[in-house]
Amino acid sequence: MTTRIRPLASGDIDAVVRLSLAAWEPVFQSFRQVLGAAIYARIYPEWAKSQAEAVERVCKESERDTVWVAEEDGAIAGFIAYELKRKQRTGEVQMLAVDPAYQNRGIGTELNLFALDRMKESGMDLVEVGTGGDPGHAPARRSYEKAGYTPLPLVRYYKALGTA
Repeated sequence: MTTRIRPLASGDIDAVVRLSLAAWEPVFQSFRQVLGAAIYARIYPEWAKSQAEAVERVCKESERDTVWVAEEDGAIAGFIAYELKRKQRTGEVQMLAVDPAYQNRGIGTELNLFALDRMKESGMDLVEVGTGGDPGHAPARRSYEKAGYTPLPLVRYYKALGTA
């Protein structure tokens, strides 16, 4: 199968939202397992709704974000969204997701490399991306490392102080 990467079209947004929610569901399951039910419910009470809104926002903010989709056999298999910070000459990957039906085929890495080339062509000399250290983000970390990113481990702590 040949992957074709092209700019996002307005008619792609619903498919991109659907695939992102399917791709990120294991991430939020991992968060729940790591954080425990009480903290998870406080931080992510409606994760699917908030994530769908965030993906729609990124897809519609073409003045700020650039979004590319990966197609295989005419189906949208994944997407990447990034922002260019021209004054600082840095790019930032905002979102990356691959439909679970297309995962483990190198599409995430292909999207990363494609976006890195576009950012370099735009004059950026540094690119950053953030991801989680939990088990649910392991595929994302592998993809970023395959694309040549250097990880800087960071830790965020949470502590429940009782019932809300």
